[in-house]
Amino acid sequence: MNEFKNYHPIVNFAYFTAVIGFAMFLTNPICLCISFLSGFTYSVMLNGKKAVKFNFTILMPMMIITALVNPVFNHEGITILAYLPGDNPLTLESVFFGIASAAMLATVVCYFSCYNKIMTSDKFIYLFGRVIPSMSLILSMTLRIIPRFRDQMKTISHAQRCIGCDISQGSILKKAKNGMRILSVMVTWALEHSIETADSMRSRGYGLPGRSAFSIFTFNRRDLKALLCIIILSGYVIVGGICGGIYFRYFPSVKSAEASVFSVSIFAVYFILCMIPVVIELWEVRRWKFIE
Repeated sequence: MNEFKNYHPIVNFAYFTAVIGFAMFLTNPICLCISFLSGFTYSVMLNGKKAVKFNFTILMPMMIITALVNPVFNHEGITILAYLPGDNPLTLESVFFGIASAAMLATVVCYFSCYNKIMTSDKFIYLFGRVIPSMSLILSMTLRIIPRFRDQMKTISHAQRCIGCDISQGSILKKAKNGMRILSVMVTWALEHSIETADSMRSRGYGLPGRSAFSIFTFNRRDLKALLCIIILSGYVIVGGICGGIYFRYFPSVKSAEASVFSVSIFAVYFILCMIPVVIELWEVRRWKFIE
């Protein structure tokens, strides 16, 4: 289930730019709930049980810690609930802001996990290779080296375990020596890989003037419809935010814009924008079942 990945790179990038940007700047609790639920749902659809395990074992505790730590250091607000040691006030506004910050952080993490699954290095280079060739190459290689480094670490650890030299075997001193050995192997592999990459790039003429690049991406009518939908929905949310339809503040007191048809329409449009990939995936599943 990964139909949204088959869309043109500019459609993928436009969607993630919009939803991640809105997740970081829209502080209205309803917008935060919408973005968090959509990001959580899409990450589970893309990564399956692995995403569920990550979200509940790492993301949820991180949200709880963020929500609890923020009121300890942030004492703004006029509604005092209690006094912490040192006569620092615990305010209701700081508690609300801590919960909002936790939801914002979790949403961005979920969306970036989806981004790494959809926006591959070849898509990033396709979009920015001509505009910022060096920067796009560095970013794509950096994003790619982390999962490759992790996979290589697992391979080496499994090989070392078969000969009794894993970090989980032996005394503390032996575990440390085994860990240093694995680290040495990983550093050697990384250096050899960088040399091979440099030789491969040089042999393929990287950096030469007039060099063309092969691409399999084509922008069709389906991509145009999706891109226009993203732009129109994002524009409506931006206009609604500028007009104050989804205004919300936490300090010095909690205050929001009055509920109206306009504000409800903004929330509805934002929900549709965030759920675009989910709708596409569900539609393709329904279509495939119909064909079967």
